[in-house]
Amino acid sequence: MKPTSGLPYDEVAIVILNYNGRRFLEEFLDSVIQSSCDAKVIVADNASTDDSIPFLKENYPKVRLIELSENFGFTGGYNKALEQIDAKYYVLLNSDIQCPENWLTPLLTLMESDSQIAACQPKIKLFSDQESFEHAGAAGGFMDYMGYPFCRGRIMHALEYDDGQYDDTVEVFWATGACLFIRAELYHKMGGLDEKFFAHMEEIDLCWRLKSEGYKIKAVGTSEVYHVGGGTLSRENPKKTYLNFRNGLFLLFKNLPSSKLLLVLFLRMVLDGVAGVRFLLKGEVNNLWAVLKAHRDFYLSIGYLVKARRKIKNHKINFPEVYKKLIVKEFFLKKRTKFTDLNGFSNN
Repeated sequence: MKPTSGLPYDEVAIVILNYNGRRFLEEFLDSVIQSSCDAKVIVADNASTDDSIPFLKENYPKVRLIELSENFGFTGGYNKALEQIDAKYYVLLNSDIQCPENWLTPLLTLMESDSQIAACQPKIKLFSDQESFEHAGAAGGFMDYMGYPFCRGRIMHALEYDDGQYDDTVEVFWATGACLFIRAELYHKMGGLDEKFFAHMEEIDLCWRLKSEGYKIKAVGTSEVYHVGGGTLSRENPKKTYLNFRNGLFLLFKNLPSSKLLLVLFLRMVLDGVAGVRFLLKGEVNNLWAVLKAHRDFYLSIGYLVKARRKIKNHKINFPEVYKKLIVKEFFLKKRTKFTDLNGFSNN
């Protein structure tokens, strides 16, 4: 790797997409600015209805502000903002993240060392308990063969404490959108984030497309940031349930090889049905309805998905970072709650 001195920090654009997150900007923006070295810090506002924009203009006049005309979601908001930003690297950074000193250097050092690395992430840890990993990315993202995502440091909803077990730098299947360091050229070459996703799992789709083109995705264990999490949608919110179930089907339809597409989709829908029954038995009727709506809207989106699938030249799933077993079975039935518990996984 290249030494930390002489790194092109000025070619990095740290872009915070904001929607009604004035309280997070007030609490965390200073930490981003103070730890950014010479990187550009930019806030793209998704047509907030709170006082985010007046707050930024009054208190951070030197921070570039991109005002979007409406709420385009996570995907559309970033796509439209990044079209307006000239940089070698982008960092897509959630507004509810605190950045400690020196978080940026290990990421930039890694990206400068190998042009085949398309994207990377730091460790994502809980802001409220900085010894614990956080749900959205933890120490690097993986996926099972049915499209269920999980992380080093987070299986389903079970979080691990950070005891240094993931301080290495490893290849992963996906890097979190909460703090995604990515080559600008490749971001645009791949068409950016799929705006049909709106929010949730869109970074997995982008990383899958990048890996299918032969690029690497890495998790960097020598860098960490602290994430509040659930700043826009809490984990229990039915809208989040809807987006996760719908986008899970979008993800599979777009990216699976043709030989596996129909079978995996069928099995995934059966498992979604099991999840729906579980919601019903727990009295979570709104979440059950969210699953039903997700399936309805998946079918209504088939036309779009067929076109999106045709744009992808290579459809691959045979990566070492794809778990060959069903993670929901391993977690719920076999009680495997840690990444290192996953027997037969080549990365443990």
